[in-house]
Amino acid sequence: MRGKSWKKVLLVGVVFLFVAASGQIAYSQTRLVQITGATSGGTYFLLANAIAQLLNHNMPNVKASAQSTAGSPVELRLIHNKEADFGVVQAGVAYDAFNGLGPFEGKALTNFRSVTYLYPNVMQVPVRKDANIKSFADFKGKRFCVGAVGSATELNSRHMAQVYGMDYQERKDFIPEYTSEAQSVELLKNRQAVGANMIAALGSSTMMDLMSTGDFEILEFPPEIVKKLQELSPAYFPYTIPANAYPNQPKPVQTFAVANWFVCRADLDEDFVYQVVKLIYENVDYLAKIHKVAENIKPENALSGQTVELHPGAAKYFKEIGVLK
Repeated sequence: MRGKSWKKVLLVGVVFLFVAASGQIAYSQTRLVQITGATSGGTYFLLANAIAQLLNHNMPNVKASAQSTAGSPVELRLIHNKEADFGVVQAGVAYDAFNGLGPFEGKALTNFRSVTYLYPNVMQVPVRKDANIKSFADFKGKRFCVGAVGSATELNSRHMAQVYGMDYQERKDFIPEYTSEAQSVELLKNRQAVGANMIAALGSSTMMDLMSTGDFEILEFPPEIVKKLQELSPAYFPYTIPANAYPNQPKPVQTFAVANWFVCRADLDEDFVYQVVKLIYENVDYLAKIHKVAENIKPENALSGQTVELHPGAAKYFKEIGVLK
């Protein structure tokens, strides 16, 4: 029995590696790599899948695949529990998870590390023009789409409500609709909600669709509110949506954004993570063909909005290219 058990462990758990002539790690046995994203078809998932294909095409004997999930909190739990290896997550959620804050109070997730900044998620709150909403405080007594339960979007909605001194969990101040992005659009168009948290990459197709109707405008968040948000999480930073980023949006809009990061299991070996981040930076053009937001992956942006310490493999690469000393 001991001999059989030893052979089984060797077969499924031990990976022998060597360095190929190309400089990439090659494995004598297939190494399975799971990369998480959010809902299928969304930006997180598209990037996760693009990075998975990058690994498959460039790392011999690595078989990577992308997994769709309900969002950053689920991704971080999968990575923490060693059910996934990498993930595209929102830096603010990563900060809360690592430090046991908010929904992670008493159950911190610490078995993950940062790999690299990817792109900014811009807070875009479309509101019906005829609802006379000029501030987030004006949602009092009205229906607002906060995002799916437990998602990064919903966490952002909690933070917005908090800095405005509002509470929607007990339906005291406004009526929350726990919706997916598609459901939020439906409720807005059908006048079943007056506003929604549509945080996403700038130029999102969903926002394009809503703004093209001429029935919506984008809510502003003044600097003093952004400062309060930054006190809740260092992942937030001021952001201005330029004029004409969307149809029927002739003026710039002051808002805020949160960094999106690629993260990994803390216990992944240093050389492997080094090779992965190196591949990403050497193939940004490929990733940008999959989604334009990948154009934000640049050495000068590499540490933007960082909330959790770097994996040693990522730190090694960034020292190599001069991002870190």
